[in-house]
Amino acid sequence: MVQVTTSTTDSTERILDAALALFEDVGIRRTTLEDIARRAGVDRVTVYRRLGSKSDVVEAVNAREARRIFALVFDTASKSATAADRIAVGFATVVHRLWTHALINRLLRLEPESSLPKMTTEATELIRIAVAGTVEMLEQAVRDDLLPPADDYPARAEIMVRLAHSFIVTPQGHLPLADEADLLDFARAYVVPIITGGLSPA
Repeated sequence: MVQVTTSTTDSTERILDAALALFEDVGIRRTTLEDIARRAGVDRVTVYRRLGSKSDVVEAVNAREARRIFALVFDTASKSATAADRIAVGFATVVHRLWTHALINRLLRLEPESSLPKMTTEATELIRIAVAGTVEMLEQAVRDDLLPPADDYPARAEIMVRLAHSFIVTPQGHLPLADEADLLDFARAYVVPIITGGLSPA
């Protein structure tokens, strides 16, 4: 069993930071493990020992970015005083954050043939992570006496996540959703009822 030390963690974070910067600069396809190692100030063997192959590095970068975004969403939404506001803020924050995410936008421009499948047909794991994070947000609202307990929050959360996913992948449509304020208005009108409809008062 590998013992994880502060030094190991710091080294891994440097590697992930370097990989993220390179992916944003030149894309995933043109980035090599050697490039990542050089930028992180380590050797190629260290990258391989810490994270594995280039594909493993890509997955690790994506997972860390997903955790960062969902942590931001949870923190931002949890500051709201009502369940409706938490739901609306959570929805608007994640959609707007991903609309403006540097890596996603860069990859969609540079490598659409490989990045689009990872956001659609190969996005099962990201959907699962997003649903779990949304359920946690709703359960926190239950613990805060803002929502009543309910057995179907996972189903309601998945509907919310899949709706957000649709707006992330295809931003342009009939609805005039140009910024975060528009997303908040939309969420209050249409997303909040998906979560709260049919529930007894908290």
